[in-house]
Amino acid sequence: MNDVKNRIGISGGTFDPIHNGHLIVAEFIMEILSLDKVIFIPSGKPPHKDEMSVTPPEHRYNMICAAIDGNSNFEVSKIEIERGGNTYTIDTLRELKKMYGPDTEIFFITGADVIRDIASWKDFRAVFGMCEFVAALRPNYQKESFIHEIRRLKSEFNARIQIVNAPLIDISSTEIRNRVFENKPIRYLVPERVEEYIIKNKLYVKQ
Repeated sequence: MNDVKNRIGISGGTFDPIHNGHLIVAEFIMEILSLDKVIFIPSGKPPHKDEMSVTPPEHRYNMICAAIDGNSNFEVSKIEIERGGNTYTIDTLRELKKMYGPDTEIFFITGADVIRDIASWKDFRAVFGMCEFVAALRPNYQKESFIHEIRRLKSEFNARIQIVNAPLIDISSTEIRNRVFENKPIRYLVPERVEEYIIKNKLYVKQ
């Protein structure tokens, strides 16, 4: 009998657009945690964001496909885009457990800033029970207060959270959108095929 459990990393977010920082962190965490794969899950309709301010999901999905092409350890899923309605992490985790089996270990890859907001998520106690969070620290992040918050979440909610000092590059999707809007180059901030997609589809430009 094979007792080896699947170990899957998930990287969720708007990915508007996906950039090299996302890919570097995912690759690094996949290696150090011995994950079977990392699934990128673009959000459909994030409840905390103005729908009009987010690029249509099909574009964001296509940019991820372009970014991960050629990496057999990376996948992309449309489950949040196809579900309809507001996007909630708890619904995604339940769906993934059905797809991969209840014993599958899920590692939620995210930035340290997201950890501070988890207690405001829908059914966040159930979220803590269904996955382990892997928090990648950004450069110059205030680590002491963050560690204090992790201790509180572990104590109060039995949360599973580990910190990873990944080789992060300080890139943000907001910065990339602003640079495109200002007609500045984004070469080396995003994969070449993502840059080509942005240009071809005239994303983030002045209307």
